[in-house]
Amino acid sequence: MSEKFRGLSPAEFFHRNREIAGFSNPARALYQAVRELVENSLDATETHGILPFIDVEIRLHEERPEWVVLRVADNGIGIPLSEVPNVFGRVFYGSKYVVRQTRGVFGLGVKMAVLYAQMTTARPIYVKSSPINSRYVGEYLLYIDISRNIPHVQKMRIKKKTKNWHGTIVKLTLEGSWVQAKKRIEDYIRRTALISPYATIRYRSPDGELIFKRVSRELPQPPEIGKYHPRGVDVEVLKELIRATNNASEVTLLEFLVKHFEGVGEKKATEFLQWSGFSPDTKLTELKLADLEVLASKMKTFPGWRRPRPLTLSPLGADLLKKGVKSILKPEFVAAVTRPPSSYSGHAFIVEAAIAYGGEIPPQDTVMLLRFANKMPLLYDEGVDVSRKIIDSIDWSIYKVKLPAPVAVVTHVCSTKIPFKGVGKEAIADVPEVEHELEIAIRDVARRLRAYLSRMEKLYEVKRKEVTIRKYMGEVSSALAYIVNRDPEEINALIEELLKKELAKKEVRPDVVSES
Repeated sequence: MSEKFRGLSPAEFFHRNREIAGFSNPARALYQAVRELVENSLDATETHGILPFIDVEIRLHEERPEWVVLRVADNGIGIPLSEVPNVFGRVFYGSKYVVRQTRGVFGLGVKMAVLYAQMTTARPIYVKSSPINSRYVGEYLLYIDISRNIPHVQKMRIKKKTKNWHGTIVKLTLEGSWVQAKKRIEDYIRRTALISPYATIRYRSPDGELIFKRVSRELPQPPEIGKYHPRGVDVEVLKELIRATNNASEVTLLEFLVKHFEGVGEKKATEFLQWSGFSPDTKLTELKLADLEVLASKMKTFPGWRRPRPLTLSPLGADLLKKGVKSILKPEFVAAVTRPPSSYSGHAFIVEAAIAYGGEIPPQDTVMLLRFANKMPLLYDEGVDVSRKIIDSIDWSIYKVKLPAPVAVVTHVCSTKIPFKGVGKEAIADVPEVEHELEIAIRDVARRLRAYLSRMEKLYEVKRKEVTIRKYMGEVSSALAYIVNRDPEEINALIEELLKKELAKKEVRPDVVSES
């Protein structure tokens, strides 16, 4: 019997392999659906200079308790109405396939939520959206045609707006284990509020309502769309750029490099072409496949490229990070640092770290770790993450931290390409350049904690001596008064004045030593 061959559409592939996108069971699927919708909402707001207001609602289905109804609304820029069906109904379709820091990059997450919903409940997704500055609002009920990877719109209604509202509302019904997922989802929402202190997030669930109000109206600088760095290209990227070049038969290799790559001017391009043995006047159409392979290889190894600029990145900044940590963890001390830009394999990245101590942080046997990548909380797979590896390798006693202790470390890596371990995007790989920057940042904030703890120790020692002196001051005053034949009150006043002078020399004020 002969075999029959056929292809799979992207939607069909993920329909059969939903586990690799994080939808492995009802609990994980519910958490993943919340995460995908919330992160799309944040990208639709802060990236465009809008202070986010995100409304997340989870409720159990009235008739089927194993079903969960999830609704997420935002005040973002909205989606062009002609694009709504494709944005929610076609796998690998979106606006994020550019060189710029965003939370999602695959164009997959929300479509997986739609796929999972229709697989488990056969219910369509509801989408309501209105683009900013548009007079219209659109409502849709749609499925994904899995075999053809296209949207199937069941119902659609376009009407004029009666209110000046813009944004997107998504509602879907999916099979989910609320009991097993609720702690993880609440933790995710709290950490999202920590890394987005400029956002207001309302979270309603069967267990009640939580509101995380913004603690700052300052938004991070939004990322710009950048170019490829020459060290990060391969043959397919070169072919794609050449195909997109107008009049390729008239464009020289020198002009191509200057136009399409980050940090490459005419002088640098000429230097590279001399080093690699290519003629600057070679026309793009004269390059054969073998030439492109050599060109890509030479571009990866040329030592003279400049580092990629961080224009495509949007770090939080030390001040905002401290505000977020203070609002959620409520520590007695917090310090934060944003490292200078660096790069690995041609991809720019910036590392941020914060350390928090005391206050409402519970003592733990190990240092509490909160990880973030491109402002996304990472909750799973902590044991294989590079940040955990670094923290476990540090001897915390040299920073005056004696475990168990109320100490938490926050790490944030932002990049145009986060080096995740696996498509689940829950752990960052131990790429040497990223690991090096993370360790510097963590040790930097740890040193600031050590300085704080040292000064607090001195403060407590001074206070202890003051208490001891005051304990015996009355008896000493009486004895001295008897010896010198003076009034005890007069002697006591002199000792009190002397004590204040000595304390003023040694005292360390907590508000001076704390960075919080």
